[in-house]
Amino acid sequence: MSAVSSALELFAICAPGLERLVAGELEALSLAPQAVEAGGVSFRGGVEDVWRANLWLRTASRVVVRLGAFRARALGELERRARSLPWDAYLPPGCVVRVRATAHKSRLYHTTAIAERVAGAIAARVPGASVGDAASADADPPNAPAALVIVRVAHDACLVSADSSGELLHRRGYRLRTAKAPMRETLAAAMVLATRWDERSPLVDPFCGSGTIAIEAALIARRLPPGARRRFAFESWPGFSAPRWRRLVDAALRAASPAAPAAIHASDRDAGAIGAARDNADRAGVAGDISFAQQPLASVTLPRDPGWIITNPPYGIRVSDRGGARDALAALGRLLRSAPHWRAAVMTADRSLGAATGLAWRRLLETSNGGIPVAIAAYP
Repeated sequence: MSAVSSALELFAICAPGLERLVAGELEALSLAPQAVEAGGVSFRGGVEDVWRANLWLRTASRVVVRLGAFRARALGELERRARSLPWDAYLPPGCVVRVRATAHKSRLYHTTAIAERVAGAIAARVPGASVGDAASADADPPNAPAALVIVRVAHDACLVSADSSGELLHRRGYRLRTAKAPMRETLAAAMVLATRWDERSPLVDPFCGSGTIAIEAALIARRLPPGARRRFAFESWPGFSAPRWRRLVDAALRAASPAAPAAIHASDRDAGAIGAARDNADRAGVAGDISFAQQPLASVTLPRDPGWIITNPPYGIRVSDRGGARDALAALGRLLRSAPHWRAAVMTADRSLGAATGLAWRRLLETSNGGIPVAIAAYP
């Protein structure tokens, strides 16, 4: 069995537009970023750094180990070079492997054939490994560890990576109930981090839905690791030490603050959304840090101390929803004008945000939410 290197080439994948936030998180973990690229950030580290990145990164979607890079212009050459990669250090015997391949401006252009050849190389090195359906896990053998391999071919250069995360990192494990149009936890964390909220000022989300922004804010304020309540793919790697991992998680939980230092308020006019938000906050361990209320925006009263409204208001993408979305933004503008010492950040797909609210906004970043191009904008 191959040993995992102590100097791994790693890459934190994220949604476009969040790269700088991911780089800042890595720096805070003393995992110096090497390069900020479109769709992620590269860095180096050992196996416990892989664990820490998965445990702590709030805005990344996945952490992968770059196993090797080489040139290949034919399928036979691809498979031969792929066989030399250290598969048995990252893929457990009997695992179900999914190979995700992309190709751009290369002689190797058929992604299905690329995936099949890499899967053949893996099968030659990992005892009992089988290839899973790329679209579904329903036919997988029960209890078989799953593994994802990512192959990128561009200009005849092949980059092969093994996933360490498993499910995408936005799946923290606390959100079992959702409201209409939920946002990913990674985007909610990105909103909070992009504002540079000081964690001691009140925070209000008047369109809280299933509570994701408020919950992520509470996790940040208490220094709670977002990955403490889920499993990761690296837990199936050969040589993984469950006791060492448990010590790492327990130490992080012990170091967390017992309560958020500032008031966090979340409200929504929908009773079902508030019920889901309370349940999710309880599973996340932050129910005591957030006050929830079923009420429309017009009934929201901001705390006296200056703070932040951070929210994801209705977009009004469908024509039938546009009037309601504009009304919501107009009400948000009135609320902010009534509280001149308060600041706000919203996620919006509406380029007429300024006109709808009557306020001047500045863009913090651009990304996408559920396939919809959006911006996170701040006031003032």
